Amino acid sequence: MTATTTPPREAAPEQARVKQRPGDRVFRGLATGAGLAILVILAGVAAFLLYQAAPALTASAEEVGGGGFWPLAGRLVFGTLLSAAIALVIGGPLGVGIALFITHYAPRRLASPLGYVIDLLAAIPSIVYGLWGVFVFAPALVPVYTWLGTNLSWVPLFAGPVSSGRTMFTAGLVLAVMILPVITAISREVFRQTPTLQQEAALALGATRWEMIKYAVIPYGRSGVVAASMLGLGRALGETMAVAAVLSVSGGITFNLISTQNPGTIAANIALQFPESSGLAVNVLVATGLVLFVITFLVNFAARAVVARSTKG
Repeated sequence: MTATTTPPREAAPEQARVKQRPGDRVFRGLATGAGLAILVILAGVAAFLLYQAAPALTASAEEVGGGGFWPLAGRLVFGTLLSAAIALVIGGPLGVGIALFITHYAPRRLASPLGYVIDLLAAIPSIVYGLWGVFVFAPALVPVYTWLGTNLSWVPLFAGPVSSGRTMFTAGLVLAVMILPVITAISREVFRQTPTLQQEAALALGATRWEMIKYAVIPYGRSGVVAASMLGLGRALGETMAVAAVLSVSGGITFNLISTQNPGTIAANIALQFPESSGLAVNVLVATGLVLFVITFLVNFAARAVVARSTKG
């Protein structure tokens, strides 16, 4: 007696097709609508900025004043990029170092409270940072700037003269403190996602804790660190009240970080000038906002490209 096997019957197309419940269709529609809403809002902001900035972009240098719109925008772009660069150079490595300390070096009893304290820095309003920078941080830095101007005046960054602590370097340091919780929080979560087996394998092969972090943790979280740094850079580029309160603006383009000659930033200039502006002056401020919008877009686009390249690598 031989057993006969019957080939499995193919599922009917109706059975093979996944049935969608009404809740699934509603959720898909809401998710799609949310994604499209972001694009519509972004396009609306860009259209508004272009429309309002057109009179300033087409006006003559005599109508705008200060040599015309593009020289004015160039000085503000320089100050914006310089302050953001200082913040990122100081806050980026410091944030990543704090994240590594919390995740791999600090005792558990210290790691959790320290993480909470760092996260609370993000909840402090920017105007509070500005007041702290003006009344506490800037006066405390005057002796440091005096020493730098006396002993390192041959370096263009510290040529001086020093009169107060409300300098570009102070503004960059305040911005570094402000972006610190963003970089630390994201880097900390990324480092925690490193597979335990990879870390244990590195230690089992005789690697020290630092070598394990260097060859297992940091490469795994590289894309996350880049994304965190770009988010922090975005906040530094668009910060308004803290920079407006701390920085003593005198115009011009200079790399001297401790002198009284400080270039302004786009966001702070808009906040300071907008209440007293009217007519074409408002269009000039909106045009500088358009320039900041384009810079922020390019920074985020470059960050996405770097993250995608790091992920593939």
